[in-house]
Amino acid sequence: MSLRKLILIFAIVGVVSLATWMVRGYFLNPAESDPASCDLGMANAKKAGMMHGNGSPRAGEPPVIDKTQPTGSAPDGMVWIPAGEFSMGSDEEMFTDARPIHRVALNGFWMDKTEVTNAQFAKFVDATGYVTLAERKPRAEDFPGVPPEKLVAGSIVFTPPKDAVPLNDYMQWWAYKAGANWRRPEGPESDLKGRENHPVVHIAYDDAMAYAKWIGKRLPTEAEFEWAARGGLDRKKYVWGDDFKPEGKFKANSFQGNFPNKNTAEDGFAASAPVGSFEPNDFGLFDVAGNVWEWCSDWYRADYYQTFSSQAIAKNPTGPADSSDPNEPGVAKRVTKGGSFLCTDQYCSRYMPGGRGKEAADTGTNHLGFRLVRDGR
Repeated sequence: MSLRKLILIFAIVGVVSLATWMVRGYFLNPAESDPASCDLGMANAKKAGMMHGNGSPRAGEPPVIDKTQPTGSAPDGMVWIPAGEFSMGSDEEMFTDARPIHRVALNGFWMDKTEVTNAQFAKFVDATGYVTLAERKPRAEDFPGVPPEKLVAGSIVFTPPKDAVPLNDYMQWWAYKAGANWRRPEGPESDLKGRENHPVVHIAYDDAMAYAKWIGKRLPTEAEFEWAARGGLDRKKYVWGDDFKPEGKFKANSFQGNFPNKNTAEDGFAASAPVGSFEPNDFGLFDVAGNVWEWCSDWYRADYYQTFSSQAIAKNPTGPADSSDPNEPGVAKRVTKGGSFLCTDQYCSRYMPGGRGKEAADTGTNHLGFRLVRDGR
């Protein structure tokens, strides 16, 4: 069964907080979720020769940016991401699935300046009548023996505890909420009033694909997202440089305070922010770090980067042929990138451009959205 179905089953039988299933899917990797897995991952990385920072011989070279401009005017709300070559991945110790750093070359493409907003998604729904996965009532045939009245639609919502809790107990801050969906991000008691320009959330992979088909775009590949997020910078820790808070100024929407119970919102936002609230990167993109996670088209494999040749340049990689996550064998996942408003160096620092997220394709949460790209012409 899919991750979403497992979540629903657990909710139905009375387990209200479901982080054990969900957090493994996108918020953590083995290095962050389980000390034993961390040790194993590091040992395997050393055995595979992945622990040095540069990876392939060319990984230490600066990025190459093609200055050729596209013909025609920019599509509405999009910016040109130039063709180029860069060093992909991360040598951060926590990101065991993002090594070795390897060289990638990409064609140019157009990319949405911002994440898709609630207002934009509402236009799609109004035009098509589309119903997201989180809004659909589970089918009785998928849950034999479950009383029909307990088969209710919903999604996963960050629910901070009142007090500090050990960070090895994920079930303290995630909950399945009946009635939570893109229209009601925190559950039935919430709505979108005043949040029209916030990124749409509780979007499963198929929901994003449906929107992309309607508007004539596509999801970015993982390599495209990282290249675009880096904005031409050479292996910097963040999409704006190496200092998290240059000159005392926040550059992205993330978590401040004591995770998970107290977000002091020093950056101005306790949850999602209106798109474009922070400065764009050098390619003109907003919120490619923090705010909400973003879907990519690639399948997720923890060992995918190990398949790249140390001597060759990967050209327009589109990801592996299938998915494999050792934390949840048998659950097919797609890559997510960019981190979210819940990222913090106390727990998850995946607003770094080389960090990788992962999520079961049939699962949405209140800090997962998307943006789209269009091939260059």
